[in-house]
Amino acid sequence: STLPVESNAYVAGSDTLKVALIGCGSRGAGAARDALQTEGPVELVAMVDVFRDQLDNCYNMLMKIDTIRDRIKVPEEHKFVGLDNYNEAIELADVVLLVTPPAFRPVQFEAAVKANKHVFMEKPLASDAPGIRKILAAGKLAEEKGLSVVVGLQSRYSVEFNEIVKRLQDGAIGTINSAKCNRMSGPIRQIPRQPDQTELEYQLRNWRHFCWLWAGSPAALTIHINDIVHWAKGAYPFRAFGIGGRSSLSGPEHGDIYDNFYIEYEYEDGAIMHSRTRNSADTWADRSCIFHGTEGTASASGRGRSEIKNIKGEVVWRYQENNDSNPFQVEHDVFFKSIRSGEPISDTQSGAYSTMADILGRMVVHSGQRIEWDEAFNSDLVLVPDYMTLDSEPPVLPLENGHYPIPIPGRTRVI
Repeated sequence: STLPVESNAYVAGSDTLKVALIGCGSRGAGAARDALQTEGPVELVAMVDVFRDQLDNCYNMLMKIDTIRDRIKVPEEHKFVGLDNYNEAIELADVVLLVTPPAFRPVQFEAAVKANKHVFMEKPLASDAPGIRKILAAGKLAEEKGLSVVVGLQSRYSVEFNEIVKRLQDGAIGTINSAKCNRMSGPIRQIPRQPDQTELEYQLRNWRHFCWLWAGSPAALTIHINDIVHWAKGAYPFRAFGIGGRSSLSGPEHGDIYDNFYIEYEYEDGAIMHSRTRNSADTWADRSCIFHGTEGTASASGRGRSEIKNIKGEVVWRYQENNDSNPFQVEHDVFFKSIRSGEPISDTQSGAYSTMADILGRMVVHSGQRIEWDEAFNSDLVLVPDYMTLDSEPPVLPLENGHYPIPIPGRTRVI
């Protein structure tokens, strides 16, 4: 085995893999369920969340699932509440699931890797460029240690998307000239402010409404669709420009996020990706990825709808396999299998670069500037403080009128 002794002690004796869940929201619950449904003995031994009610809700929800109930072994003393006690949970486990808001991903990933733990982490991987660089450095260390790292860009674990991407890479539509990526959906959930809340607690409850916590909707939502383009091309954009704003959001309860983005990404070979995001009630909903090539078009839209057309518009391939495998489950199956087999895998770089592309997109829209990849990637602008507890003051505070400072193109500094 290529695994260091510390990280594969369970292989020599009991092969039960012990799991710690850090972040107990709905996605955290989903990740824990999928991890506990993998083959071989596995136990959930620790849980961490900022809020006790969220941790309890997650625990109770998992305990209602018949297939995993007997794999949940989390005593009261292994239920940790707060922002800074995840290290205790990491120490108890072989495998760590990082499913907190992306602001905290870099420091938690670094801690897990230093402690020789295998990691599944949700996207996006950071909220700012310094965070991305920290992720990449920790990912390099994970590879040196023989640790497996899987990132929750589950499209890469979908049979359907693998089928069409392979065809695109084999030249099914010739040279890819452009792609259109849509993530049109309803409003972001908002949780009313409570009278006794601190400012940080309010923002953590509403983390999708604050750029420092969420990274912005391109990185948090549209990343899945944009990532298919980077994957098919085997490349990342070198430059971007975009426009956006708040067309349906008003008032302080919606933090400092934009609700619409149009970003034009340029690749070195001249290809353009048009990435479009909107979060507004009662509007057209669409999730799709359309490629235009020199010899045809392709729709990589999932849900069994993927197809390729020739230059005349005739369908020459359509995804027809009756494959009902769930990519959310498959990514955990592959992850745990890699750990048990001692053949580590790593999604760190692709996950980090896809996140960075969408951070670049947020930067160009918020600033109104056209920005090169290298300039964005090397930015020293930190959105997330290095160390935070529940007593910390958040990096973004409301103005005297109660509203948060909104990014203004031409004025907002992003580099």
